[in-house]
Amino acid sequence: MFSYRHAFHAGNHADVLKHTVLIATLDHLLEKEAALTVVDTHAGAGLYRLDGDYAGTSGEAAEGVLRLLSEAKAAATPLPDALARYLEVVGDFNPKGGARIYPGSPFITHHLLREHDKLKLFELHPTDARTLDANIAQLEAGRQIAVLREDGFGSATKFLPPPSRRALVLCDPSYEIKSDYARVLEFVAGALKRFATGTYAIWYPIIPRPEAHDLPRRLKTLSTKAGKSWLHATLTVKSSKIVTDAASGATHRPGLPASGMFLINPPYTLKPLLEAALPQMAQRLGQDRHAASSIESGG
Repeated sequence: MFSYRHAFHAGNHADVLKHTVLIATLDHLLEKEAALTVVDTHAGAGLYRLDGDYAGTSGEAAEGVLRLLSEAKAAATPLPDALARYLEVVGDFNPKGGARIYPGSPFITHHLLREHDKLKLFELHPTDARTLDANIAQLEAGRQIAVLREDGFGSATKFLPPPSRRALVLCDPSYEIKSDYARVLEFVAGALKRFATGTYAIWYPIIPRPEAHDLPRRLKTLSTKAGKSWLHATLTVKSSKIVTDAASGATHRPGLPASGMFLINPPYTLKPLLEAALPQMAQRLGQDRHAASSIESGG
């Protein structure tokens, strides 16, 4: 149950998509003076070393944020606004340049929030929860941030609706357990009943599993029945096919080939930002001819 560690995947192409969307969404929501509450159902460790043992073992950041940084330096034309903003935020954590430190969603969110906003972080993994506690303690944020060693699926809705009636809920479990897909739907359905006007951002992997392809369809149905607007963005960087070497018989599994973000009650500013950014993500982070992106919205 507790085998997944995001430290091995920090800064990969899925993080580029997720955090680009997160930053663009927060930038819009924070334009209003009223307090914003952000709820992160699966917070992870919060902050990662890309030159550390975990990230260094997988090397996924090399095909994600590090590749994007390299491409941006060599590009003759400027990046789309959303991607440039993403790299700006990552750069704030790396004043000497590069991306030795990678901020997870909790640190990105805190970096953008104002003093009167609130951040609620849920993390069950014993090691990540301890690391998250230690990382958050360095911020000396006091009551602005609450770290809870509880199941975000089961407990996060207790903060909805917040007193200001303005909230962003980020839901990005590992999906290592198949039941996570159903739990995401159950959680979002329950959260919408409690707080229909909140903004909900759901990340999910696009892998050869029926549940992964069914999730966005069911979220779309849920949103439509609730009369809520929605946005669905995907990024594919490579083929999902498992390849077997004819000579050696060795099987090569592609790892994570694609991921998606589904938002309910998204900012109206988000779609045009992503329409410009997503094709650039696919072009710059693509690993084979199957690289692509898509965006659709409704409601």
